[in-house]
Amino acid sequence: MSFSAAWLALREPYDLRARNTAVIDAVMATLAGRLSVTIADLACGTGSTFRALRPRVKAHQNWRLADNDLSLLARAPQSSPPDTHVTAMPIDLNRDLEAVLDGPVDLVTTSALLDLVSDEWLQRLAVETAARRLPIYAALSYDGRIEMTPADVADKKIIAAVNKHQRTDKGFGLALGPGAAQQAIERFERVGYSVAQGPSDWVFAPTDREIQVEILSGWAAAAREMGDMPLPDVVSWLARRRDLVTAGRSSIRVGHVDFFARPTGTR
Repeated sequence: MSFSAAWLALREPYDLRARNTAVIDAVMATLAGRLSVTIADLACGTGSTFRALRPRVKAHQNWRLADNDLSLLARAPQSSPPDTHVTAMPIDLNRDLEAVLDGPVDLVTTSALLDLVSDEWLQRLAVETAARRLPIYAALSYDGRIEMTPADVADKKIIAAVNKHQRTDKGFGLALGPGAAQQAIERFERVGYSVAQGPSDWVFAPTDREIQVEILSGWAAAAREMGDMPLPDVVSWLARRRDLVTAGRSSIRVGHVDFFARPTGTR
């Protein structure tokens, strides 16, 4: 599954605002006092995690930005301040995850990825990071919660279709979808990690019209693809919700979870 650079640019300010500050503080506490850190960012896209964390890390930084989408990777940071070195890694994480983790790495990061991966791939991530005793910061995993105000009679059916669609194959096998974050947390706890977690919900106000329209259109497309609702009902729902957005009456909250898992002294 691939995403357009335009969509990633549109969502990035909302992602940045949504990131859980307590979870980021836990990441920074683990890196505190180091003169140099190497960070491997999985499915980096255009580099949103890099831009979110780089100003917070008080050390010389080496970033490995890994993605299989060459178009997005070309838009990721190619140069940066003198205290930061960036290496772009065109890698298929479904096939070559280990190549990103090998060698000196102090932190693994990823954003908006885990809800797209399969149970098998998540287990592999947990095993490979635990074998190397690597901490991991995973942000913005969708957890299935959607609230739309004002409510519409078809909202529940659309949300059910969206969550069903989230569990289809996104390129890693059948995706974990809304259950990904909790399953990941449990996996890392089972391999001896301590986990700090917290919500990182998108919150769209009535003035956030452009991103609301994009998200609603995406949800309607997912509902059409699932085929559980008559197409005229999906089209009518989208028209009603777009009218609310245009009128400045629509607010949306989309649930996400951030967590930071770090190895402890026991396994």
